[in-house]
Amino acid sequence: MDTSLTRRDAIRTATVLAAWTGVSAKETNMTVTCFIRYQIDPFQRDAFKQYAENWGRIIPRCGGHLVGYFLPYEGSNDIGWGLIGFDSLAAYERYRQRLRTDPEARENFAMAQSKRFILREERTFLEVVDGTLNKQPA
Repeated sequence: MDTSLTRRDAIRTATVLAAWTGVSAKETNMTVTCFIRYQIDPFQRDAFKQYAENWGRIIPRCGGHLVGYFLPYEGSNDIGWGLIGFDSLAAYERYRQRLRTDPEARENFAMAQSKRFILREERTFLEVVDGTLNKQPA
């Protein structure tokens, strides 16, 4: 079974998931969103959930705007998503550097490696098209 994500699918999904949060890119000064697609072990869904909940504390502390993490609900049972906004790619690079030195982030990465519940991880960087995110009916 081919579980690869096309660029079109990534953009469509990121837009839908971001819209569910009720937060616009302008409200958060997000110009770049890191869209992470995880293929997870479906028998370790709870471990991935804990991993994602841990990022809820870590990501904002390290400089990212956490849009959210999403678990499989219906349909595919092995795909999870994470969306994190940044002011720029330079801001993302500063965030990555902070993650490397943050004790809780290092612990969370180590937990994922030891439990092996993430089978594959893909990152795509997206920008929102002005006037399309959280567009209200006219």
